Amino acid sequence: MIDAHAHFEFYKKDAPRVIEECRKELKAVVDSITEYRKTHVWKSWELLKPYFGFVVPTLGYHPNEARRGDWEKVKKVEDFIRVHSKEIVAIGEIGLDYHYAESEAQRENQRVIFKHFLELALELDLPVVIHAREAEREAFELVQRVGIRAYFHSFTGSVELAKEIAENGHVIGISTGIVFIPEVKALTEAIEIESMLAETDAPYMSPVKGQRNTPCNVRIAIEEVAKLKGVEFEEVERVTERNTVKFFGLEI
Repeated sequence: MIDAHAHFEFYKKDAPRVIEECRKELKAVVDSITEYRKTHVWKSWELLKPYFGFVVPTLGYHPNEARRGDWEKVKKVEDFIRVHSKEIVAIGEIGLDYHYAESEAQRENQRVIFKHFLELALELDLPVVIHAREAEREAFELVQRVGIRAYFHSFTGSVELAKEIAENGHVIGISTGIVFIPEVKALTEAIEIESMLAETDAPYMSPVKGQRNTPCNVRIAIEEVAKLKGVEFEEVERVTERNTVKFFGLEI
């Protein structure tokens, strides 16, 4: 199994222990190292660097940070990405989140910074990991305009948009939120497994109320997809692994 999207850095001091636990069950975890408030990409990179190989890094700029419009920080993150562009498998997570960006000024900050990192990814020939909340259609249209391969992680948008995303050759993250989010169940039924990656978004999206999520729980996402699709667990595991390896160009 591969968890296509998690954040070991948010476990802080617990990160080494959780990584070692997951190493026993998983082949790899793609960690979206993203700039968000005091969680700086350079600090997260140093924390996780000893585990690279099993932990596969991306680098990005979270939309909830982007709403602040801090271009000095944007430039620092861009420079860090350029330095490490050969060591990462994608740029992300980046995107739009209108749940928290309530003013038009904050949303415009998100849009401009999102476009900036989409264009950087195009320049560096890297795919992107997209965070889109209450702005899924707009994020998709920006991706299409730039013309870049995208992974819409932990997607909770409409079935119609999910189909359009898949038809245009992008992939969609089915998270452990499938246990409790009706929209995830609906889109899982509507799209082919060939367009899915399995993820946890750990330590968030826990399938067990009151417990912190862990990348090992990607098994639960795969189990739920298998139930909804009426196929064997091993088939979903095989296809989502293959999709993840192909999208990120993993060497495992």
